Amino acid sequence: MQDMNQKNIIINFTPTGMIPTKEMTPHVPIQPEKIVEDVLRANEIGITMVHIHARDRKTGRPSFETDVYAQIIDGIRKGAPDLIICVSLSGRDFKEYEKRAEPLKLEGNLKPDMGSLTLSSLNFNKQASMNEPYIILALAENLRDSLIKPELEVFDSGMINYAHYLIGKGLITPPYYFNLILGNIACAQADPLHAGVMIRDMPDNSLWSIGGIGDFQLPMNAMSIALGGGVRVGLEDNIWFDRKRTRLATNSDLIRRIHKIAVANERNIMSSAELRKILNLESGHGKYGMKSEA
Repeated sequence: MQDMNQKNIIINFTPTGMIPTKEMTPHVPIQPEKIVEDVLRANEIGITMVHIHARDRKTGRPSFETDVYAQIIDGIRKGAPDLIICVSLSGRDFKEYEKRAEPLKLEGNLKPDMGSLTLSSLNFNKQASMNEPYIILALAENLRDSLIKPELEVFDSGMINYAHYLIGKGLITPPYYFNLILGNIACAQADPLHAGVMIRDMPDNSLWSIGGIGDFQLPMNAMSIALGGGVRVGLEDNIWFDRKRTRLATNSDLIRRIHKIAVANERNIMSSAELRKILNLESGHGKYGMKSEA
């Protein structure tokens, strides 16, 4: 892999996810306005991008509905018009392509800059995330045609190989952005050697961030910062502030801690504006998604 310049740290903020509930932690934002509040608070502290999941207002369960995503995106854009927004296209709760692709229909000021693309099926502790090849290909094609940048979600080295396959088919184009998510029970473990193989195998012109599931979030974030990468951080992956699980975290707690680690490593946080230029995204402030090559 030919390294791109990642002198500054990408903070990919994941405030909600699909799993945490109010019963698990009172700090997880679920209602659209609460998600917006958490994102804008995080933006004030300093983040680069946000990866959002929508939840049903009545049940709190994951939602694919465009009107819920629209409420969240609209609220964020009013307070942070240049923040990079990625919408989840996860197969964890929704198997059908039509449901998963719904957020990609949003346009204008509601258009997401990026959409998550998990590059294979995988098992979590109690649930599978189904990503059949035809759905990955269809989502990649939709992202390309909609000028929405894929956020490539990778849980093991085989998924890196699948990214090369998509490149060969012309479905994803450089520069690439990868989230390496380590520590899941059935995938690459939270280990420097696992991370190193994945980083080595990434295509040229790739940027990357590392996240860790549960107790592994902090050590994987710290390792990534030390290695020169970015971080994926937030209550989506980890609800505890400490590994002894004596204190529930807030999203702000987790982001402030990343800032402290960044200072210790003499690295600065990458701005949305800087990442927009690197990834060839529109400048924000009313223009979103990828720039057209035309």
